[in-house]
Amino acid sequence: MSIEVGTASWTDATLIKSGRFYPKGCTSAEARLRFYSSQFPMVEVDASYYAMPNAATSTLWAERTPQHFTFNVKAFRLFTGHQTERKFFPSDIQPLLPQNDKRNLYYRDVPPDIVDEMWRRFFEALEPLRLSGKLGAVLFQFAPWISSAPRDVAHVRHCADRMTPYLTAFEFRNASWLDERHRESTLAFEREHGLVHVIMDAPEGVSNRAHTVWEATSPELAIVRLHGRNAETWSGSTTAAGRFNYDYTEQELEEIAVPVREIAKRAGRTHVIFNNCFEDAAQRNAHSMIRILQQERFA
Repeated sequence: MSIEVGTASWTDATLIKSGRFYPKGCTSAEARLRFYSSQFPMVEVDASYYAMPNAATSTLWAERTPQHFTFNVKAFRLFTGHQTERKFFPSDIQPLLPQNDKRNLYYRDVPPDIVDEMWRRFFEALEPLRLSGKLGAVLFQFAPWISSAPRDVAHVRHCADRMTPYLTAFEFRNASWLDERHRESTLAFEREHGLVHVIMDAPEGVSNRAHTVWEATSPELAIVRLHGRNAETWSGSTTAAGRFNYDYTEQELEEIAVPVREIAKRAGRTHVIFNNCFEDAAQRNAHSMIRILQQERFA
């Protein structure tokens, strides 16, 4: 049983601006990653959601981190059903996109040959991490409007097929996937495809979130992602930092640690990822969770 704790990203603007995590003089991309990886055993790459990653960058990530460090990589937003502005596509791909008045494109809007090329480049970017043994899971955080309706189910299955044989994690935001009617079929689908079920901690009673279901569907890995519990900013904020502006209390972390340890008994590894990316809240909470889990281990 192995539990690894980290955060979603290590270069958020508010984190760097806060000046409370990185030591003085730690200002380069290399220095920040080396320092982060001295503090935590894993990280979730958030930048790959916003722009297509590349092999040159992931090669540097592998070189700048310890031998057993792990990167979970978020899938590019086009794949997860999100609206994708033309500027987020690689520059040489942009002229090949449909020339119409649509500012945002969706997966269905992009010609099949360009879609294939986007997948090829994504896998190419993952390869240095895979070869170095530092690639954990690829995370698909599906858009809130990707529901359990037949057309969306077809797309989710398509993504699962495309990702074979990579270890892949699915986080659903639409409540229909894990409601009473669909919960068992969704978990069965994840088990059938060897997908990692993402356990979400988020505000209660808000829209644009799926139910929290403490289940492990992959024998290799379980993932717990903590988005904070700020109901006021969950749907109204225009920035990720504002939306996830939340500082978990010691009591909340101790309560979360209980099911974390239970779920860890059902998978080879467990990743606990703090996505409350406002200033240094995620890093402080991650350090506290490591301490709490270690206390329980030796209690």
